[in-house]
This record gives sequence, C-alpha cells and structure tokens, in this order.
Amino acid sequence: MSDLNRLTITAARDLLRKGETTSEEITVSCLSAIESAAHLNAVVHQTRDLAIRQARDADSRIRSGRAPSMCGMPIGVKDLFCTRNVASQAGSAILDDFIPEYESTVTAKLFEAGAVMVGKLNMDEFAMGSSNETSIYGNVVNPWKSNDDGPDLTPGGSSGGSAAAVAADLCIAATGTDTGGSIRQPAAFTGITGIKPTYGRCSRWGIIAFASSLDQAGPMTKSVRDAAIMLESMCGHDSKDSTSADLPVPCFEYMLTGDIRGKVIGVPREYRMDGMPDEIESLWRDGMDMLKNAGADIRDISLPHARYALPAYYVIAPAEASSNLARYDGVRYGRRSRLDKGEGITEMYEKTRAEGFGAEVKRRIMIGTYVLSAGYYDAYYNRARKVRTLIKSDFDAAFSEGVDSILTPTTPSAAFELGRNAHDPVEMYLNDIFTVTVNLAGLPAISIPAGLNRHGLPLGLQLIGRPWEEGDLLNTAHALENAVGFVAKPHKWW
Repeated sequence: MSDLNRLTITAARDLLRKGETTSEEITVSCLSAIESAAHLNAVVHQTRDLAIRQARDADSRIRSGRAPSMCGMPIGVKDLFCTRNVASQAGSAILDDFIPEYESTVTAKLFEAGAVMVGKLNMDEFAMGSSNETSIYGNVVNPWKSNDDGPDLTPGGSSGGSAAAVAADLCIAATGTDTGGSIRQPAAFTGITGIKPTYGRCSRWGIIAFASSLDQAGPMTKSVRDAAIMLESMCGHDSKDSTSADLPVPCFEYMLTGDIRGKVIGVPREYRMDGMPDEIESLWRDGMDMLKNAGADIRDISLPHARYALPAYYVIAPAEASSNLARYDGVRYGRRSRLDKGEGITEMYEKTRAEGFGAEVKRRIMIGTYVLSAGYYDAYYNRARKVRTLIKSDFDAAFSEGVDSILTPTTPSAAFELGRNAHDPVEMYLNDIFTVTVNLAGLPAISIPAGLNRHGLPLGLQLIGRPWEEGDLLNTAHALENAVGFVAKPHKWW
C-alpha cells in the first residue's frame, strides 16, 4: 500500500495486528509524505533515524502479541513537548539549539505505549497565537484551500503544525496543547478531531509552560475513536506535576457505544452572538437536530458570565506567561546575547529578551507584567480571577441541573487568510471566543468536524463535558460524528 500515511489509528492497528503491514512501512510512508510537504511548514525537526528505530521496536512488540493500541503508530509531537536528545524550541529564538536531556511525561507515556515520533511540529511561539504566524520557523500553511490558486490559509494556533500534519496525513496523529483553544480551534480549521481533557488529566511535566493554570495536553487525530485511544495513553498521575490528578484512567475506547439516549445536551444562549455568520448558526442548529435525533434531550441553558471570559482570559494568561517566561534571561535559561564592550548585566538581560522573544510574546509579557504590578494587581488580575470563579460556577450550576454536555460552535469562522489579522491582536484574540471558557473552568472539551462552509472549508462543533468524564464526552462526540458523517479531505495541492 502506497498511502499508509492516510490510515487512522484504528485502521492501522487492525492491519498491524493482522500482519498485513508493519509499523516500519507506515512510518516510511509518513516520512515520505513529510518530504513532499515542505510548503506546509508543519514539521520543523524531522526524526527519521529515531522513527525507524522506534518502528522496528514496535514491530517486535506487535509480533509478540502483547502490544497496546498505540504501538507502532507514527505521530508528530508539538515543539512545546521536551523530547530527549531532540531539539525542543517552543517555536522561539530564545530556545535556539536547546536539546533536552529528559523526556516530557506525555511523550514518555506515548513511547512506552509504542508510539513512533516522525518529527517535531511547528507552533506559535510559546503557544501564544491563534494562527501559527508567530513561530520562529515561519508560518504553517493549512492544507485546505478554497481552490488551488487561492491564498494560503491559517491552520489555526497554537497547535497549527499538529493540525496541518494530521489533516495532510503527514502522521497518523499528533500531540497538541490547549491553553485557550489551541487544540480545538486548529482542529476545526483543518477538519480533524481535537480534545482538551480536564485540567490535571495529563501531566504538564516537561511541557514548556505558557500559562500554568490553563495549559493542558491532548491528542489531535482523524476520528473520535482515535482520540479515545491516544488520550488513554497520554493520561495518568505523575508525581512530578503537583497539578496531576491521582485518578484511574478508564479505557475510553470501550465507552464509545454511540448510545446517547436520554442524555441532556445544553445549548448556552449567551453563545448566540450578534453578527454570528449564518453558516455557523446553521451548523449549530444542525448539530442540535442530529443529537436530538440520536435520542438526546436538547435544553437551553444560561452561562451568564461567559461574556466576560475573553477579557478575563487575556488578563490571566499573560500574567502567568510573564511569570513563567521571566526565567528566560540568558542566565538561568535560554540563549544569551553577545555584549558590546562596557555593557553589563542589565544590558545583557535587555538584549537577550529583546532578541530572543517575538513581538506577540513581548506583547503578552508586557501586558502580564502590567496587570501584576502593585498599582494594578487588584484592578485587573484579582478581578479576572474572581470572574474566572464565576464562570466555573456557571458550568457547575448547569451540570448540577442534569446537563451532561454542552454544544457550541468551535470557532466564529472558517480558516482565514494568513496575514489577515496579523497586525490586529484584538481581532486575532476573538478567534478564541468560544473556547477560552473551557480552560478557565478546567473542563474537558472536544471539537469535531461537522461540515463545510460555502467555500468548501471545514467547520467544527464543540462539545463541553463534565470534569473527569472524558469517556462520556467522547461517546457523545462519537454519536455526533456518526450522524454528521464528515469524510471530506483537503485536495493535495502542495
């Protein structure tokens, strides 16, 4: 088979267990696809030798008959995850040439399960962005286009490299991270599935921090079943992460019955916003109808503080970024700029950070430093924390009244042209309007592809679940996925 890179995890697992192909063959197919997709700029550090070695080890495990579901699966790893002896830059010049001597817990778990890393994937610098245009490696290009001669589109961000790589079949699946929508928004823009689990479900150890109370890792895959399989391998308690939950990890795949009869699906009235495009509104209504036809009860709910989520998020996230990124000073971490004669430690700090950080990272550091300063801490940061508590209380109230999951659009639009919003940070931040509430409340949420807009570009629907109930959330998403029947793929033009 020449198109083994197009397989899902589920299909690849079946072929591997039957002995009809090998992990090495699938891996080579993915590596070949990567070589022919330079224009997409999704893979920034290829790991061919490592991948072949891991694939051969996986084939040995599979032949022994004791291989888990992820064994032999070629995946891409977002450049935010530290990978031992492989460059890990977080898309930033300040971490140029950084090669960790340790492995992140998530990637270690995946490798223990037999996954194969074909490369490190592009991303917005330090995960700060919604379009993958802030990376030191350059822009990632969405494999979807309105037509072959049309402009290059954003794959979303910050996990844009992961989304583009999965959508273009450069790997079977990929890791992403989600601080305010960075798994779900790019998943929607590229027609794939992306789930952000409950905060604490996946260890953050070894993942380069953006905003520590919001960051969470998750899988980006070609189907809900694939997401269930990969998520199980990524989860689990980690003593090295104080926020990691000491809870058992269920077999999420076994929970995919597709039966959602009697489930209550909440539809928040606050998400019906003035100026929402008709195609997003129509997609949302279609999703409600499909879930209702599958036996669910659709119920209007109120999340009254959702309107304050975006401003609260863009106070809290930059504040935590300012604190986390203070360590990159040329002494403790990161590159050190060359000093001219007569310059001292102050000039070294200034030049290192000025040269090492990009414009968007500097913007967020300055915002965060400002809201944490003595004169503005209560007015901004403390107030945003109080709003965050109210947002979480809104979700708690809905779930306590019998709601099982909540249906919303994932994004306010389809993928837009690269460069369109690059100089308008407020317009760019509005891309996160439907996703940031989930991070502020620490909830699990999933985006699945649910249709195409009038230009033939994918649109996503988001389901938000109860804390720690990813299995139930995945099952509802599975039922919606079956009803939607989305099978579209980008036409290969690159």
